[in-house]
Amino acid sequence: MFPHRHLLGIEQLSQTDIITILDLAEKYADLNRQQHKHLDVLSGLTQINMFFENSTRTQASFEIAGKRLGADVMNMAMQASSIKKGETLIDTALTLNAMHPDLLVVRHPHSGAVQLLSEKVNCAVLNAGDGRHEHPTQALLDALTIRRSKGRLHRLTIAICGDIAHSRVARSNMFLLGKMENRVRLVGPKTLMPSGVDKLGVEVTDDMAAGLEGADVVMMLRLQKERMDGGFIPSEREYYHRWGLDEAKLSNARPDAIVMHPGPMNRGVEIDGTLADDINRSVIQEQVEMGVAVRMAAMELLTQNLRRDTA
Repeated sequence: MFPHRHLLGIEQLSQTDIITILDLAEKYADLNRQQHKHLDVLSGLTQINMFFENSTRTQASFEIAGKRLGADVMNMAMQASSIKKGETLIDTALTLNAMHPDLLVVRHPHSGAVQLLSEKVNCAVLNAGDGRHEHPTQALLDALTIRRSKGRLHRLTIAICGDIAHSRVARSNMFLLGKMENRVRLVGPKTLMPSGVDKLGVEVTDDMAAGLEGADVVMMLRLQKERMDGGFIPSEREYYHRWGLDEAKLSNARPDAIVMHPGPMNRGVEIDGTLADDINRSVIQEQVEMGVAVRMAAMELLTQNLRRDTA
């Protein structure tokens, strides 16, 4: 049983909750590789996707997930919504609530906005990324990808590299991988480490060779220039030289280490393009595939609770 009404972050989930989602997602990963992918698990339910930030992968993934489960899916163009006319987030939430949706999928540029919205509506809310706070389904799809590749999700050495400070993906992964008893290293320039990083229970280094030493998983992050308002890095060329992943740096990791990236990638800045496409090392495309399965699982579990509450 999954006890949560919403999926707002990894921080609130137990180890059992995480395994429950991943086990169900595993079944959906198999279904999604079949010719007939459509179920009626969410038949009669309405899913609204509200993306206040641009997104390709996540929005498409949630839309496909909802449709494969039989939901009525609506994508709202928030950039052209009444928010632009001065309406508050709370007013938007109340307006949508009056239409009786069953699932709201929300991405918002401000940390905590999705939590606030969840307190004003009667339906299940899924956080598709809020500011620098969390991106729970990304961490779950990363976990599923790791588990399928490594055969386990515990006692691994995992290096998360790059722009940690601005990354909700890194934050959610730190919570999840820590709960599953892994050794987590943060690797990147000191200017891109969050404040209070020493209290997160992870190892920290600005040296890629040391950070990747013996790693089972190398998770690269996007350089989030849109969230930077100062000189965080000397130049993209220098960044790639010191912290971009290439064959030479990867040689410090275990020979069977997998390479991950949440996308979108800046090739030649965060990662060498040839390495990103190497099917023997890179699981980046599998991450995208597992995203649909994880989101299907999360939506099914939340709507089971919704139906129990209204029964």
